[in-house]
Amino acid sequence: MTEEAQPVQAKLADAMPMKAATRIGLEGTRLRQMAKQGSFAVDESTGEEMIRSLQGVIDSLEERWSALTKLQQSPPMSNTATARWVSGHMQGTATDAQGLLTQLQAARAEFPAYVEAIELAKRNYRERDEENQRTLKRIDTEI
Repeated sequence: MTEEAQPVQAKLADAMPMKAATRIGLEGTRLRQMAKQGSFAVDESTGEEMIRSLQGVIDSLEERWSALTKLQQSPPMSNTATARWVSGHMQGTATDAQGLLTQLQAARAEFPAYVEAIELAKRNYRERDEENQRTLKRIDTEI
C-alpha cells in the first residue's frame, strides 16, 4: 500500500459500521434499557407473539447447535495445498467476526435480553393502560 493510500484506508476503516456481533449485543442491551426506562411498551398480545417467535428461533438453534458448532472445525478435504487452503478458508469465514457461527452465537446470547425487554415492555403497556383508565375515570367524575 502506498503512503498516500494509507490515510484513505484508515479513514475508510474508521467509517466502517461496527461489526454485526457487536451491534447485536448493543441492540439487545439498548432494547432492555429502553424498556426499563419505560420508552418501550407493547400490548400483551403483540408481546406474546414476539416472544413466541423468538422462542421458536431459540428452540431451532438449540436443536441444531451441535451440528452448527461443527463449523468451528476445518472441513476434511484432501491433502493438496488447494484443499487445505479452501478448508481453512471455509472455517475462517464461518468463525471470523462476520461469520455465520459468530453471528449465531452473538444472537443466541442476546435472545434472553430481547425476551426480558419484551416482558418489561408488556408491563409498561399494562401500567400505562391502567393509568389512562384511572385518569379517564377521574375526568369522567369531574365532569
